[in-house]
Amino acid sequence: MRTLLILFVLTFPGLASAAGIDQLKAFWANTQSAQGSFAQSVATKSGRKPQNSTGQFVFARPGKLRWTYEKPYALLLVADGEKLWSYDADLNQVTISKVDKALGASPAALLTGESLDKHFVLTEAGVADGLEIVDATPKASDGTFARVRIGLRDNLPRLMEVRDNFGQTTTLLFTEFQPNPRLNKDVFRFVTPKGADVVGE
Repeated sequence: MRTLLILFVLTFPGLASAAGIDQLKAFWANTQSAQGSFAQSVATKSGRKPQNSTGQFVFARPGKLRWTYEKPYALLLVADGEKLWSYDADLNQVTISKVDKALGASPAALLTGESLDKHFVLTEAGVADGLEIVDATPKASDGTFARVRIGLRDNLPRLMEVRDNFGQTTTLLFTEFQPNPRLNKDVFRFVTPKGADVVGE
């Protein structure tokens, strides 16, 4: 599955249920950039075996992202705040789009966007597996995503579950989540590989 579906459970109400949105707001207020690792699982409505992948991520607000799929295939996404490059190493192809169109109302906006609730309605969804759960529902009814579920602990997102309008669910588990790291100045710079086909702007 060569798309960015960021960017994610059984829930039950509890006395601490109000802490989820509070933690998400604290994350937004105190974390302007982050880096770490992720494990992704994509499950389809048909019940076929989930597709699993792993990789690394770096982001900075607003709109800067470096998302690297390492296994089982190589795919790199880089956003510099204005443009988003998607590089498929197997096809040697680069796709270019504008960040506001590509990430504006996507789950990635919950990590990298300019406003926490600009594109989503946030609601408490209880507690599960030691995580405070927040549901984010897109305000636009014509979007690709039906719901994003975020699990937080210690004011950091540990899990994101994205359910799209086609019955597909993408789950991301974040590990080694390091807030506000010292970043290389070129981390959000993309250089088109020699000989690659370029599609888009």
